Amino acid sequence: MKCFPFEWLGHGSHGRGLRAWHSLILWNGCGPRENPAGAITARNLSPRATGVVCAAIAVLSFLAYARALQLPFIADDYVQIALGREYGALSGWPALLHDVLYRCRATSLILTYWTDRWFGADPFIFHLSSLLIHILNSLLVFAMGMWRPIGWRVSAVAACFFAVSQRHHEAVIWYAALPELLVFFFILLSFLSWVRWLQSESGSTAPYWASFAFYGLAMLSKESAVTLPPLLLLAGVFQRRDLRVLLARILPFALCAVGYFGLIFAARHTHLHFNDAGTFSLDAPFVQVLLRSSWKLAWFWGVAAIVALLVWKAREWSRLLWIASAWVAITFLPYCFLTYMPSVPSRHTYLASVGMALLVAVALVEFHARTAPRHGRAGIALLSGVMILHQCSYLWIIKQAQFEIRAQPTERLLKMAALTRSSIHVKCFPYDRSVADLALQIRGRDTAPTALVFDTSAAIHDDGVDFCFDPGQYHNLP
Repeated sequence: MKCFPFEWLGHGSHGRGLRAWHSLILWNGCGPRENPAGAITARNLSPRATGVVCAAIAVLSFLAYARALQLPFIADDYVQIALGREYGALSGWPALLHDVLYRCRATSLILTYWTDRWFGADPFIFHLSSLLIHILNSLLVFAMGMWRPIGWRVSAVAACFFAVSQRHHEAVIWYAALPELLVFFFILLSFLSWVRWLQSESGSTAPYWASFAFYGLAMLSKESAVTLPPLLLLAGVFQRRDLRVLLARILPFALCAVGYFGLIFAARHTHLHFNDAGTFSLDAPFVQVLLRSSWKLAWFWGVAAIVALLVWKAREWSRLLWIASAWVAITFLPYCFLTYMPSVPSRHTYLASVGMALLVAVALVEFHARTAPRHGRAGIALLSGVMILHQCSYLWIIKQAQFEIRAQPTERLLKMAALTRSSIHVKCFPYDRSVADLALQIRGRDTAPTALVFDTSAAIHDDGVDFCFDPGQYHNLP
């Protein structure tokens, strides 16, 4: 049989014999020439097919990131927990409202507060919560198949690649990056509700107002929520809706974004990120940062996908490729004004990774269409296995070691505090001193109160001990 019948995943006994890699590559093997967008409609996406893809997404996410559940807290994780305790309870919301920086991260602080209250400061639970949100976000990428220009076939593959990708690893592994996961979650919910409204034949406005409500939650999650109005415009343009009606419907979103940014800019004299040695600057070389970051995001599989599609002259996919490219550019833009790194850090690539996942998915669908007549499913099975192994091994071997190094300063300090009842003279420490203080407050509950003295000299008391974590042993993640 030269074509893989999609219906096997939903009917009959054939589906039970499919190997695990079918969870990653879920499409009709007859290829894009009959249906360029890969748009398998919701009507013939069977419950079994949906279950297979959802299970594959969960398995791939755990396969890639489960090892990171063993990591301790890392530096700003302690700051996140402390802020959650300060602002997360209902009694802390008035103070949160007046904090010009952290009111834009309210959802993460509230979630952190309740996680801490229900389970205590257990690193495993906090990391597990991040991983579960990543799985939910990957499922939302799969749900993008409801948008006709994408279709379920491409979205299924894109979601599986997104779930296992190492490129945005920091957003999943580092708990302090929780705002990235939550702003993604609400932006995707808003975008999907908008698409539902665009494609609705009943004229119902409920999806529209649901989109607006989710946008409000996105703005309470991270400043990058301002990228949503351009994404909504992108969807409307490719849906070929009347431009005047489209702009009128987007206007409330755009006005909220302008007001949101205006409040931040008005508080720039007291806003931390405008005054902490160059976190954010409107004078940043954003074009160079955008190009450099897009290249890093695309390497390796994105570049391979682009080259392959050019060699194959697969013009039938051009519409979807424009969508993927525009998605990357739009979602990267706010981060291109950050000045503390020459390219966008990995945690900030989380939303842009959707565009790259779509690009890779298109190339995989086209590859299968071209190789299936001669090699059946062997070619796509082999390529999928190589891609999964590449992503997972990079996370397991390289990134895991780097995060373990990140955690060492506070872990060694906690061990020393558990062994001594005297003051600790901290002679060298790679993080801000507040991280050391918070680490002892949050995780040193079983030890006697330990005084930290930050200086570069030897302990001046007979019962004092010195602590030093040589910054030369500490390596920042790329």
